Amino acid sequence: MEESPFNSTVYVNGTISDGAVAVVPVFDHGFLYGEGVYETLRTYRQSPFLLDRHLTRLRTSASLINLTIPQDDSELAAAITTTMRHAALKGEQYVRLIVTRGVGDLSYDPAGCPTPTVIIIVKTHRETSPENMENGIRIIISSILRNHPEAVNPRIKSNNLLNSALAMQEAIQAGAQEALMRNYRGELSECSQSNIFLVKESKVLTPSLESGLLEGVTRNFVFEIGAHTGFTVRETVLGDSDVHEADEIFITSTTREILPVTRVEDRTVGSGAPGPVTLALAAAFRRQAELLSGGSDP
Repeated sequence: MEESPFNSTVYVNGTISDGAVAVVPVFDHGFLYGEGVYETLRTYRQSPFLLDRHLTRLRTSASLINLTIPQDDSELAAAITTTMRHAALKGEQYVRLIVTRGVGDLSYDPAGCPTPTVIIIVKTHRETSPENMENGIRIIISSILRNHPEAVNPRIKSNNLLNSALAMQEAIQAGAQEALMRNYRGELSECSQSNIFLVKESKVLTPSLESGLLEGVTRNFVFEIGAHTGFTVRETVLGDSDVHEADEIFITSTTREILPVTRVEDRTVGSGAPGPVTLALAAAFRRQAELLSGGSDP
């Protein structure tokens, strides 16, 4: 049974309530125009993972749409902690931090929205299923192109997610679990909700930032994990042929960590099972995440 979206605890400008009754005004420009930015976090050992990096990216996104976040990082961290405490969840938690332009008239003028809206959503984190880790997932190469970087800067993690939503809906209709998107030049960019990595001859490759993608926090953490484990991880320009020739493929995101891809549309990736490099990086990722969150080094 699907979890209700209302099984959550929500902070809106200092007021914390159950998700079923949490609201923002219809004249909030996040609702009207998608003017806002966000970050998705998860916890390990009840601690938001890589929070400082997420807050840094949030501020970068906000600056690129001329949005001033009213709280400093310590205040935002305290608000997240308070909301998590109110949620009183026993397991690991999913946290979504949103800042919108705020309430204003029907106008694009930022001066009409003097007070940004700050929202924090906390709910139970859903771990990747053992089946998906053991068997990998199927993805498609979407017909929906990633936004042109001169139209929407890919460094902005924006609330306006129509580009990604359309691609993911295409994947859902095809019975797949993720949609890989190309840029306007036909190069691989990123997936609708994750970054993509290919493994060729034990080298781990991912599209470069110049291919028009969001610089994922988890994506960057994989570079660090690769350095720890001895695998070469590097950026490069990739195309469809690289997907077809890959020995292994995996995606990365905050909530899914490192997740193997074993089919791209109707093509089998490598042996058809999660590969050794993917599995080694996934295990190292989890060990390091637990360690950085207060666990012990086995």
